[in-house]
Amino acid sequence: MTQYNVRLDAFEGPLDLLLHLINRYEIDIYDIPVAKITEQYLEYIHTMQELQLDIASEYLVMAATLIAIKSKTLLPKYEEDEFDQQLEMEMDEDPRDELVRRLIEYRKFKEASSYLREHESKRSLTFSKPPSNLDHFEAKQEPVNPVSNMTIYDLVGAFQSLFDKKKTKNAPKTKIDRQEIPIDKRMSEIVTELRFRKGVQTFQNLFPYPSKDHMVVTFLAVLELMKTRQIRCEQDENFNEISIHLMEEDIS
Repeated sequence: MTQYNVRLDAFEGPLDLLLHLINRYEIDIYDIPVAKITEQYLEYIHTMQELQLDIASEYLVMAATLIAIKSKTLLPKYEEDEFDQQLEMEMDEDPRDELVRRLIEYRKFKEASSYLREHESKRSLTFSKPPSNLDHFEAKQEPVNPVSNMTIYDLVGAFQSLFDKKKTKNAPKTKIDRQEIPIDKRMSEIVTELRFRKGVQTFQNLFPYPSKDHMVVTFLAVLELMKTRQIRCEQDENFNEISIHLMEEDIS
């Protein structure tokens, strides 16, 4: 299969992924279950590798950090008289403290950036000039967020679950050789299918074949269509079905 490498701006870094997992599973940030969060984090990394996405080195560094913290939490605690006072203080320190501090600091900056972005958007609509007749200008619609009420990690998680379900099903023994599908061709097929469905299709129904190659190409095609703002994804609530919508200007 041809190698496809895609880098998306929506992946903001390992701390963003950790914060997403904490929010998704409603985990107390001050009492992180390291074993569970490490397992979920590594699953996302594995899924990114399955999709042949470029994984920045900081994701792998964070994976190593989580494994190291997990190892420290599993170490047995010794009696107090076996170490001097300084070593006892080090043993009493929670190995998660530094990670929690970084996450809290990152969350503060993330919330602040969201607040500033919102106010910058509102401020951009304010003009310090006398009123003018602008009827002759064509109203331009603001760009639609391709990912509504969800993050790119939700989409990767949905693909991960779908991929696991497809693998567990017994595939037919008959092998049919077919030509590999280029991403641009699969993108056109998805757009055509959305137009046929009046602009809406469920994420799961975009993957009719259990073939790994076809699933990966389809998922990468979805990401590229989002990146070029030809489609957008919506999810009403956590764990609900994700729906794919064709942008209005693309609906014939």
